[in-house]
Amino acid sequence: MENIMWVTNYTERSDFELVGLFSQSKHPTLLCVVIFVVFLMALSGNTILILLIHCDAHLHTPMYFFITQLSLMDVMYISVTVPKMLMDQVMGVNKISVPECGMQMFLYLTLVGSEFFLLAAMAYDRYVAICHPLRYPILMNHRVCLLLVSSSWILGSVDGFMLTPVTMTFPFCRSREIHHFFCEVPAVMKLSCSDTSLYETLMYLCCVLMLLIPVTVISSSYSFILFTIHRMNSAEGRKKAFATCSSHMMVVILFYGAAVYTYMLPTSYHTPEKDMIVSVFYTILTPVLNPLIYSLRNKDVTRALKKMLNVVSVLQEPIK
Repeated sequence: MENIMWVTNYTERSDFELVGLFSQSKHPTLLCVVIFVVFLMALSGNTILILLIHCDAHLHTPMYFFITQLSLMDVMYISVTVPKMLMDQVMGVNKISVPECGMQMFLYLTLVGSEFFLLAAMAYDRYVAICHPLRYPILMNHRVCLLLVSSSWILGSVDGFMLTPVTMTFPFCRSREIHHFFCEVPAVMKLSCSDTSLYETLMYLCCVLMLLIPVTVISSSYSFILFTIHRMNSAEGRKKAFATCSSHMMVVILFYGAAVYTYMLPTSYHTPEKDMIVSVFYTILTPVLNPLIYSLRNKDVTRALKKMLNVVSVLQEPIK
């Protein structure tokens, strides 16, 4: 009984220590500056994309509505991890309290889970647009879009509500050092002094389900899309259809590939260093790449950006 009380008190009172990227780097100051610049690029790129879509009436379509939600999720989940990491490096502190760790874990799981389902909704949107163009305004009306987006957020929060409380209620009586730059579930679970094998199996099944449903929707949608494109007589139509879908497929491959490695591969494939590199990729780099992928490869977005820049330049001209 005394041992149990000691473990419980130790768990409640002790903070975690995030042994993250900077402790592994030979040039932590330079790395901190690079991550700060990347963070600003992600914030500005996604914010500009949201503003462009909001201000340009030509972009008020279901596809761009989903892109604004994707950008919003990217802004939020890079903000969950990076500011804390940068502030700790500047202040010379690497501690995070148990409640803060739990909140960070919940927000991260919710946002990543929501993005899984949002990418599936975007694939379905492309399927309807290419395979049923005449019925597209009816099948993808504003109410349907709101339903798909709200469902993505709700299903993502289910992931957070399921995994976070269970993970944070395990007794932690080993080293308090989390070999990661934020409170990710696999990294925190390594600190538990109890048997977590059953929970890890259930978490694996949960992640498989969270990935299986969106992957099924995405693969089915693109199978029908490819079949429809193959039957098109117009070369211009095929080119436009491929251009519309290629941006989304690039984002899907980047995001899902990293998630499969983190949550579905056996522990024998994982090391703290590999886990941090993969997490950097889809936590910090993906939010920067998404707006670039959707803007540089999209003529409508580049046209809207040029229009906005022209308006800004006209407003800045001195009045004669």
